Amino acid sequence: MLSAHTALAFFAASVLLALVPGPDNVFVLLHAAVHGARAGLLVVLGLCSGLLFHTAAVALGLAALLAASSAALTALKTLGAAYLLWLAWLSWRAPAGLGKGESMAALGARQTYLRGVLMNISNPKVGLFFLAFLPQFVESGGGPVALQILQLGGVFMLATLLTFGAIALLAGRFGQLLQNSARAQVALNRLASVVFVGLALRLVLGA
Repeated sequence: MLSAHTALAFFAASVLLALVPGPDNVFVLLHAAVHGARAGLLVVLGLCSGLLFHTAAVALGLAALLAASSAALTALKTLGAAYLLWLAWLSWRAPAGLGKGESMAALGARQTYLRGVLMNISNPKVGLFFLAFLPQFVESGGGPVALQILQLGGVFMLATLLTFGAIALLAGRFGQLLQNSARAQVALNRLASVVFVGLALRLVLGA
């Protein structure tokens, strides 16, 4: 069982890490700005659900096996990059002139949530980061290591939910200001498309 001191220290570190610009929080920001705060929050829930996979992988040692297999790591990176490029294509072709409600209805709550899940689990860097980060907070004499890893994963998910949730709400509010401008919507969609391409290249090239 984690001590309160360790849990608080890990929570603070997790919040700071969540605020550092990266693929996930940029994805949330753009999605909320384009489709609204509710869509952004659904993406956040999807990303947090994906963290369950990575936490379990570290606890069971699967992440270490993935890190040892260059072929498996390359395959997962390729799949993740392909998914990001698909999102880039959808963003580039997205029509302008839709209100937030129409855009959200067209996308669908379930599909929005699954985008977050796929975005997270298709990025092997998240699993490798967990493999390096979580064990640093494991306490000797604190019980089974796997159980502590699961607890740390839960704390990280809470920090992500709160931090990314705030980003989604703020970006959604900003996006509302653009709903009446078709030109602004097109520009935002094109910006999202370019960012997704950049994230795909970053994932494949390991930048």
